[in-house]
Amino acid sequence: MNKATRTVVILGGGSAGWLTAGVIAAEHRTNQADGLRVILVESPDVAPIGVGEGTWPTMRNTLSKIGVRETDLFRECEASFKQGAKFSRWVTGEKNDHYYHPLVIPDGYEETDLASQWLAMQDRAPFADTVCFQGHICEKGLAPKQITTPEYASVANYAYHLNSAKLGEFLKNHCIDKLGVKHVLDHVISVKSAENGDISALATKENGDIEGDLFVDCSGFSSLLLAKHYKIPFVSKKHILFNDTALAVHVPYENEDSPIASHTISTAQSAGWIWDIGLPSRRGVGSVYSSAHQTEEGAGAELRKYIAESVGQKTADSLSFRKIPINPGHREKFWHRNCVAVGMASGFLEPLEASALVLIELAAEMISENMPATRDVMDIVSKRYNKRFLHRWDNIIDFLKLHYILTKRTDSEYWRDNLLDETIPDNLQELLKVWRHHPPTRHDFPYTEEVFPSASWQYVLYGMGFETEPRKTARLASDPKIAQRFFESTRKYTAKCIAGLPNNRELIKKIHAHGLQRI
Repeated sequence: MNKATRTVVILGGGSAGWLTAGVIAAEHRTNQADGLRVILVESPDVAPIGVGEGTWPTMRNTLSKIGVRETDLFRECEASFKQGAKFSRWVTGEKNDHYYHPLVIPDGYEETDLASQWLAMQDRAPFADTVCFQGHICEKGLAPKQITTPEYASVANYAYHLNSAKLGEFLKNHCIDKLGVKHVLDHVISVKSAENGDISALATKENGDIEGDLFVDCSGFSSLLLAKHYKIPFVSKKHILFNDTALAVHVPYENEDSPIASHTISTAQSAGWIWDIGLPSRRGVGSVYSSAHQTEEGAGAELRKYIAESVGQKTADSLSFRKIPINPGHREKFWHRNCVAVGMASGFLEPLEASALVLIELAAEMISENMPATRDVMDIVSKRYNKRFLHRWDNIIDFLKLHYILTKRTDSEYWRDNLLDETIPDNLQELLKVWRHHPPTRHDFPYTEEVFPSASWQYVLYGMGFETEPRKTARLASDPKIAQRFFESTRKYTAKCIAGLPNNRELIKKIHAHGLQRI
C-alpha cells in the first residue's frame, strides 16, 4: 500500500488520451531520468470519433503549460478563433431571434450589479450587447486579437475551433517528441488484476504486459477499464437532456475567401439544434436531436435545408451525413481504486457549450496536480476527485438544461416536454426561484474553478428573456450612475475594437504566413 507512483498508463489516444498524457508528462518531468513514466497504449484499429471541434478558453493555458506554440496549433490543426456562441431561434423560433453567450466577463461585473440596472432600463438593448463588446465584434466577423498580439494573449478572451482528428495527431507528436511519453500501438487483450483488486497491467498482443501504478481510461464510449473491467454503473441523464443522436457533416465554403465565423452558431430546430463551426478550410455542421421526438429522416431534412441556405441546394444534396449515437450521462464515479476515467470513458452529455474538452482539461489538471505519491493516499485523492467531478457534471447538466427551459417555443412536443417540471433538476428549479429576486452571483456556485462562471449564467438567463425583479435596496444596485459608467465604457471599447481588429480569416492567414510573437 506504500508503493510509490512511478508509472502512469493511459489507455486510448485521441484528444482525451494525449491531452492527459501531455499535462501529466509536462508537470512531472517525464522527459527526465528521474521523472514520472507515462505510457500511452492505443489500438491501431480504433479511430477517434473526431466530431467535437469547440473548446473553452482554458485550452490556451493548457497548451501553453505543455509547451505548445500557438502558431503551430493554427498551422497544423486547422484552428480558428472562437469567442463564444450565438443562439438562434431558441426563444421564439422566429428568424430574427438570437442572443450571444460571449467569453468575456462584463466590464464592471465584480464592482456592481450590472444585471439589475439593465433590467431597470426602459428601452433596453439585448443584455450581452449592453454589458459586453464581444457579441458586436462577432457579428462583424472580427478576430479577438491582432497579429502583433503575442501567443495566447488577447484583446478579447477566446477559445478555439479546430480539427479534432488533427489535434490528436498534433498532441501525440508533441508528447512523444518533446515530453518523453512512451507510445505503444497495440491491441489490449485483457486486464490483469493484483491481489488487492487494483489493475496491475494491461496485457497486449505484441508487447506483453504493460505494468503501471495508475491507469487512466481514455478508451471512449467503450470505457474498457472503468465500465467493463470494474463494472462502474452508468447514470443516464436522458430524462433531463433529451438529445441522443447526432448527424455530422463537413460543409465546403463557397470560395477560399468566405468569412470564418468567430463564434459557434447554434440554431434551434423542431426537436434539437444545429451546430455550425467555422474552420479555415471548411465548416463543421451537424444536427443534435432527440430520437423520441424526431426521425432520422426529419432531422436530416432540417439539416440539409439549413446547409442549403448558405451553399445552395445542389451542394447540400451532395453531402452525406455521419450518424453518431449519444447516451447522455456519466459514470456513477470516475476514479475507482487505481483507475480513473477521462473523456467519453467517464461520460458525455451533448456538444452544447463545448463542455467535453474542458472536462478533459480539468480532469488531466486535477490528476496531475494531485498525483498520489503512494498507493496508500490514492483512495483519499480519488474520493476528493469524485466529489469534485460529480459536482462539475451536475453543474454542467443544470447549465445546459437552462438553455431549454426558458424557451417560449410551443411549436413541437420536444420544446413543450423540456418545460415539464419532472425534466428539470431540483437544484436548477431552486436557482430559478432565487433568481426571480436577484441575478446570479458567484455565491450561487461554491467552487472557484466552475466550468461556467455566474456571468455565463447571466448571459443565457437574460438572453432567453428571463425576468428578475430589480433590486432596489442593495447599495450598488440603487446607484444607476455606477452601472451607466460601465455601459458607456463598453460602448467606447466596442467602437475601438471594431476600428482596430482584423477579420477572422485575415488574421488566420497572417498567422500561417508569419506566425505569432512568443510571449
